[in-house]
Amino acid sequence: MFPIRDHNPSGRTPYVTYGLMAANILIFLSYAGMMSDARAINAFYIEWAFIPARISAGEGYYTLVSSMFLHGGWMHLAGNMLFLYIFGDNIEDEMGHGPYLGFYLLTGVAAALAQYVVAPFSGVPTVGASGAIAGVMGGYLLMFPKAKVDILIIFIVFFRIFPIPAWVMLMLWFGMQFIGGLGANPDAGGVAYWAHAGGFVAGLVFVVPLWLRRGGTVFWSRTHGHPPHPEAQYVRSRIPKVRR
Repeated sequence: MFPIRDHNPSGRTPYVTYGLMAANILIFLSYAGMMSDARAINAFYIEWAFIPARISAGEGYYTLVSSMFLHGGWMHLAGNMLFLYIFGDNIEDEMGHGPYLGFYLLTGVAAALAQYVVAPFSGVPTVGASGAIAGVMGGYLLMFPKAKVDILIIFIVFFRIFPIPAWVMLMLWFGMQFIGGLGANPDAGGVAYWAHAGGFVAGLVFVVPLWLRRGGTVFWSRTHGHPPHPEAQYVRSRIPKVRR
């Protein structure tokens, strides 16, 4: 189950979101050739990825930012860019280009620090824009809880697209990160669940001032939790079942 689009068109061109997507893709392409050389890619990650043990030793603070522009593979990159594309434009539309860029970077740093708190002496490199994008998703939850999000369900032999409220999809995602974090060993590598959960919470908190300026619960009452503009309408998808 994963989202493919929302019904929440933005009122301005999301230049920062597009720029962040381009930066992530171009940076990944710049070192993708190292993926087949374990020594080279490990040395690269040790220098530029976020490693809690380096922060505890008083060095590598720049990796709090550099790590959020690195990815561990094509699917890692593609998944993050899809989520950024779906949710980033609306938060940028509400905040404005400059504040949105600062918000994105700040939530990415907060996500890395959340992972640090859990395992401050871990030597495992952490890479990915997931923490910053989780912050965008947290902000989206507060601003547009009932915006429709189309999710693609793949269940063994059939495919279906369902529109569901954003709060359902986002809270399910957050719950998965939280539960995953409880059962994961941060010193063993794998998914940085606490970075995802921490970024999500940070994004939700950082958007509270904007939400209050819009009227807080009055904003929700006025829009009923939906976007404050007509929702995008798509031709109903009819993906056929693939039967046994």
